[in-house]
Amino acid sequence: QVQLVESGGGLVQAGGSLRLSCAASGLTFSSYAMGWFRQAPGKERESVAVINRSGGNTYYADSVKGRFTTSRDNAKNTVYLQMNSLKPEDTAVYYCAANYLGSLVRDSRKYEYWGQGTQVTVSS
Repeated sequence: QVQLVESGGGLVQAGGSLRLSCAASGLTFSSYAMGWFRQAPGKERESVAVINRSGGNTYYADSVKGRFTTSRDNAKNTVYLQMNSLKPEDTAVYYCAANYLGSLVRDSRKYEYWGQGTQVTVSS
C-alpha cells in the first residue's frame, strides 16, 4: 500500500532551520506532484509548497517565499522541505501529500495520499 512518511520535525528557536523529509513507497513517485501542507491549532490546513513531478517547477505560499525550499529526489522517492529563518507563526503540523499526474496543485482535496504529519514548533 501507499505510504508517505515525514521526518525531521522538532523544536527550534526563531531564526533557526529545519529540513523535513517525506519518503514515499507503494507508488510510482515520479508520477506524482508533491505538496507540503501545514495545520496550526484552530486553523485550517494550508498549502505551503508544491513541486511538480520532475522537480522543475515549484510553488510557495507568500508567507514562506524566500525562506522555504522544496526539492525532490525521484531516485530516492523522497521530497524535502528546507525551512530557514523560522518564525513562531510557522509552528504547525506539517504534512506531505501526493497528487497523481498533477502539477502545482494547491487544493488539498486534489491530493490522494497523505503522510501522518510531523510537528514543527518554533519558539520565540
